[in-house]
Amino acid sequence: MASKKSPFNLQTCARPNILALEPYRCARDDYKDDGTNILLDANENAYGPSLPTSITSTNTSTKDLSIDFLGLNRYPDPHQHELKQLLCSLRNTHAHTPKNITPENLFVGVGSDEAIDALLRCFCVPGKDKILVCPPTYGMYSVSAQVNDIRLVRVPLLSAPGFGIDVRGIKSALSGSEASNIKLVYICSPGNPTGSLIAKEDLKEILEHETWNGVVVLDEAYIDFAPEGSSLAEWVAEWPNLVVMQTLSKAFGLAGIRLGAAFTSPRIASLLNNLKAPYNISSPTSAIASQALLENGLQVMQGNREKIIVQRKRLLNKLPKVGGIGRFRGGEASNFLLVEILDKERKPDNVTALKVYEKLAENRGVVVRFRGKEHGCFGCLRITVGTETEVTRFLKEIQEVIKEVHHSDTQVNGALEEDKEKEANGVVA
Repeated sequence: MASKKSPFNLQTCARPNILALEPYRCARDDYKDDGTNILLDANENAYGPSLPTSITSTNTSTKDLSIDFLGLNRYPDPHQHELKQLLCSLRNTHAHTPKNITPENLFVGVGSDEAIDALLRCFCVPGKDKILVCPPTYGMYSVSAQVNDIRLVRVPLLSAPGFGIDVRGIKSALSGSEASNIKLVYICSPGNPTGSLIAKEDLKEILEHETWNGVVVLDEAYIDFAPEGSSLAEWVAEWPNLVVMQTLSKAFGLAGIRLGAAFTSPRIASLLNNLKAPYNISSPTSAIASQALLENGLQVMQGNREKIIVQRKRLLNKLPKVGGIGRFRGGEASNFLLVEILDKERKPDNVTALKVYEKLAENRGVVVRFRGKEHGCFGCLRITVGTETEVTRFLKEIQEVIKEVHHSDTQVNGALEEDKEKEANGVVA
């Protein structure tokens, strides 16, 4: 028996801003990984998780990880006080304030992305309010804004290689006719894809704005690759409208557990904790994160970080000696570098950079990230700092690929010139 035709129409039923979304894509989606690829595209820690070898060893007993597997039938702790205290202990450096932050200053979520979204839902009225972003920057700010039907105000970063924030431009936007609708300012430090730290004094100027009633959100995902004392997490004890986001995905090498934190005033933290799903952090995630934040885990993180910094210095030294490599266009405070790719005329070029990116991945099994379409990043690739072995292979492959692309372009241009000459002489191919 045939059923009646349903009147359901997805295009008119779903929210228009959601229909307009595109699925998340990463640089690996187009290339098969046979296990030999070098993945230098997502700013992961190639040295692995910040867990003691007694845990990561294949001979490890599950008891060593302090996960109660028999307790997985119970819901996890919804408050995560012990984990929050470990995060506070890590960031109470007293480099920026004599005050201490406590678990009351913290929200923990599924990566920094949950905090980005939760802040929008806390402070922004859909279809009315706005957030301010400073491109080039992390793409999830704008994605979450679109999901929540929040409009964007863009104040681009200052020019490369400094990529500082445009304090005057931001303050002007926060003083204008629509300033009351700008509820959040998202600032990335070190920036992604810039790798540059934002000056503390510049941030202070925004926080001290005389009339603006809003929240400054500082994203410190890569802060552990910056000089010691760079994190401003403890500074939330001084500013009621500052949020500092961090993650265990980068320096701690725990991208797979999806654990992020937002340090802020107790009142904002309370809003975020009231808003979240009751059990947003799983028991295994909490246990692994806690282990990484204990002394043994911190020692592993610090050792891996030093190895990455050594390889970062190596890339800074070796890459400029490769033919077809231009200037570094960002800072050196992260586990990645932003670098220009030159055409055969030795000019930064998006077409050449895109070809190099594609050939590295398709033919050489080395995946980096093309960033040439972003503000201030013309002709640039973003390269995650890998292990010593990975950096060695990358340096070899990119040198050969750039030569190959330049040679191919020369042949194409030669053929075009020949065709033009034939046409001028009345020769039809």
